[in-house]
Amino acid sequence: MKLSARNVLPGTVTEIVTGAVTSHVRIDLGGSTVTASITNEAVKDLGLKVGSRASAVIKASDVMVGVDD
Repeated sequence: MKLSARNVLPGTVTEIVTGAVTSHVRIDLGGSTVTASITNEAVKDLGLKVGSRASAVIKASDVMVGVDD
């Protein structure tokens, strides 16, 4: 897979919560978890299942950083 995005985080699907139109897909990155909201059709097309290897691909023009006071 070739992508222009530089933030590719490989992991394992741990949960898929299916809604009416979109699904929330949780990917374990080896201790941290990222959740993506994608269409149910995309879940089907990608063949995603719990235990599947998948990558979170993050491409954003802005990234915010916060700290606790």
